[in-house]
Amino acid sequence: MSTPSAPHALDAQSSEPERLGWMQGFPPSPAVAITYADGSFRQFPQSRWSFSNFRQFLPTKSVWRGSAPASSFLVSEQDLSRIPVALGDGRTITFGEALALTYADGIVVLHRGRIVYERYFGALAPHQQHIAMSVTKSFTGVLAGMLVAEGRIDPQAPVVAYVPEMAKCGFADARIQQVMDMTTGIAFTEVYNDPKSDVVAMRRAVGTSPPEPGTAPTSLLEYLTTVQKLGAHGEAFNYRTVNTDVLAWIVRRVTRQPFAQVLSERLWQPLGAEEDAYITVDRLGIEFAGGGLNTTLRDLARFGEMMRNRGHFNGRQIVQAAVVDEIARGADPAKFSRETYPTLPGWSYHNQWWVSHDAHGVIMARGIHGQSIYIDPKAEVVVARYASHPVAGNVGNDPVTLPAFAAVTRALMG
Repeated sequence: MSTPSAPHALDAQSSEPERLGWMQGFPPSPAVAITYADGSFRQFPQSRWSFSNFRQFLPTKSVWRGSAPASSFLVSEQDLSRIPVALGDGRTITFGEALALTYADGIVVLHRGRIVYERYFGALAPHQQHIAMSVTKSFTGVLAGMLVAEGRIDPQAPVVAYVPEMAKCGFADARIQQVMDMTTGIAFTEVYNDPKSDVVAMRRAVGTSPPEPGTAPTSLLEYLTTVQKLGAHGEAFNYRTVNTDVLAWIVRRVTRQPFAQVLSERLWQPLGAEEDAYITVDRLGIEFAGGGLNTTLRDLARFGEMMRNRGHFNGRQIVQAAVVDEIARGADPAKFSRETYPTLPGWSYHNQWWVSHDAHGVIMARGIHGQSIYIDPKAEVVVARYASHPVAGNVGNDPVTLPAFAAVTRALMG
């Protein structure tokens, strides 16, 4: 697959926020102001600043790190920037060039639990949270998996067994495992650059986009009950964010706790996170579990390293090993559309994770605009990356990102 040298008129260097002056001045002038009301916080190149400052645009809820000391990383710095990366179009670039081509805001590479490479770009700093987008889904999948392992959620039960409010919508007869694997047959389009797509209506409900002029404000859970059925459940994988927020509703119902509290108590505090995370909320304070989490890069890497170690980190078993093993097992690749996901041949989607089924057992958490956790158990490598790529869908950066991550793992193994 060919890869353009730059997917936008502004490359990574020329779109640096400091260079463009975003939000500088007190107050910033209209020429450099980024706001929620006009939607500019979602637009490129403003996103190179706003993705590292999401809390300035939306209401959020903290995910408390707890009062214990942060878990520590050993650092064995290596210059990985010059590692050659062979692309599918025949070109060879360096790993450093790959980061620039894909508008990376920051990256942490772990090898056997040690930080071997850490870089920050754009508006991101080590102490600063960045929007994780749909990487959030993989956190939700782990929390649900833990409750399944404890016998508190039956994955074969219908959604309405836990959330009877869904009785009149398309999820009514869907089984929870189908929700976790996104094989529900629902009427929902997720085209990020189409203003008429259902995902835009969902964003308005969850508050991550301004409400449509002249319409009454809605809320996330209210919106979920309006999604209708289209086809049979369980037949094919269709990536639809609403599945994750239905799953999070079940997590809330079972635990009787807000989602942010469950995330704090079960993951953030045991991981020994350095900083609080935060998650966007709708007008009723309901967390957006499908894409609203914001974390520091090192804390994202902590989560990835815990998953690489089958749930063990910071001196304790945080997630049951069986939960991680089940994710790594994957789902049926035959239900995964090669046409829709040409950059992921042979992959599947299981329990809110992307599973490669390759010889290294690579699994990924992925979010639009280039957010990712890449876990290679065989190479003992974890890559955590935040980005502000101009193209929302990862097909825009996969042809560079995936070969780059694979090249780094090979180099560290060798």
